[in-house]
Amino acid sequence: MENSANPVKKREIFGWAFFDFANSSYVTVVITAIYSSFFVKYVIPEDHAAPNSLWSSIIVVGTIIAMLLSPLAGAICDLAGKKKGYLIGATLICAVSTMGLYFVDGSTLWLGALLIVVSYVAFMLSETFCASFLTDIATPKTMGLISGLGWGIGYFGGLVSLLIVKAVAGGEEGTPAEIVASHQDAMVATGLFFAVAALPTFIWVKERSKPQPGFEAASLSKLASAGVARMFQTIRMVRKHERLFRFFIAFLFYSAGVGAAVTFSGIFARTELKMTTADLITFFAIIQVLAAVGAMLFGVLESKRGSKETLIYTLILWAVGTLVIFQIDVLSAALGITPKELFFIDSALIGLGLGSVQACSRTVVGLLTPKEQSAEMFGFWGFASRLSTLLGMLMGPLADYLNSLQGAVGLVTVFFIIGIVLLASQDLSGSPEPS
Repeated sequence: MENSANPVKKREIFGWAFFDFANSSYVTVVITAIYSSFFVKYVIPEDHAAPNSLWSSIIVVGTIIAMLLSPLAGAICDLAGKKKGYLIGATLICAVSTMGLYFVDGSTLWLGALLIVVSYVAFMLSETFCASFLTDIATPKTMGLISGLGWGIGYFGGLVSLLIVKAVAGGEEGTPAEIVASHQDAMVATGLFFAVAALPTFIWVKERSKPQPGFEAASLSKLASAGVARMFQTIRMVRKHERLFRFFIAFLFYSAGVGAAVTFSGIFARTELKMTTADLITFFAIIQVLAAVGAMLFGVLESKRGSKETLIYTLILWAVGTLVIFQIDVLSAALGITPKELFFIDSALIGLGLGSVQACSRTVVGLLTPKEQSAEMFGFWGFASRLSTLLGMLMGPLADYLNSLQGAVGLVTVFFIIGIVLLASQDLSGSPEPS
């Protein structure tokens, strides 16, 4: 975890974990809770034939770009030894392009689409760069707890950002023009929050990686050329890390389920359950608190029972929870409550497992990754994560085809079941396999 000349201090661990606090503002407000449903309702024209497919397409474009860049960026990081610089750059690009959504309304659909793509790509790359520091600050014994701490703190960041948005954007009152203006202001606040909240990470996390021989003062073109060559070399090498490669396949499916559920939950709540912006803020605020608690509780469980068992428990919770939403009308009638009430209850239970899925996955990659290839291997984790997003975005076209988001949730349940089956036979313990 450290050497005597450059020991890891508690504030550095806190600084690393605090990045999850910062970047949760973006994924919570823009992708999940507020802006996705606002974009579908107020930016995409009312007469658009397939609004869910259009939102999916925007996410897919950003995902493909990030998927292609993640391994290359990771390889360049390992060669140049400048993970922190790339982390800062990606964070600022995400924050600034998020603030740029201030200029988006019903007449600037494609500007909005472009800014979402740019901000989403930068967000995903920043997430990958930050994750690559985990092998620098944690031991195999503490990796699960530190990763869980990050996700737990992260959900409080999502909660704070929702409260800020509530103060800025309010509810659904006012004319459409007033609602659009309030959400434009909220995007400026969200971007500023991300940039400011990331400062503890930028200040306290140390750059421990060193440039590889011959790349101490390399130009970006030389790094890119070498990075491409190394990326293809790593693709071949990942296949040799059999446990990590098999985990990536399982991760591909269950992460597709998580991605689809997160991306479309706000749209489902607004369009099919008729929640207002104020309802959504309250709802997702509750989820953030429960997800934070769940991430920390499952982090303790992971330290005692291991990542594999904890992941499987969490995925069972997700599979059951999404199955409830798939049959929400029948089950709510049987229980004598409204679909909206059942959605609140069910989502609260799922929320407990939200942070665990992400924290455990990050821990597994850290445990099975050679330290000298941390950025590169976490780049491939980012690649698998983005590929899973593409798979999960099939939910948009399916929802438009069925004319029901609820009907498309069945696909999400299938993703979780496949993930459980693939994980069940895997060995996720021990140290990295030799290169």
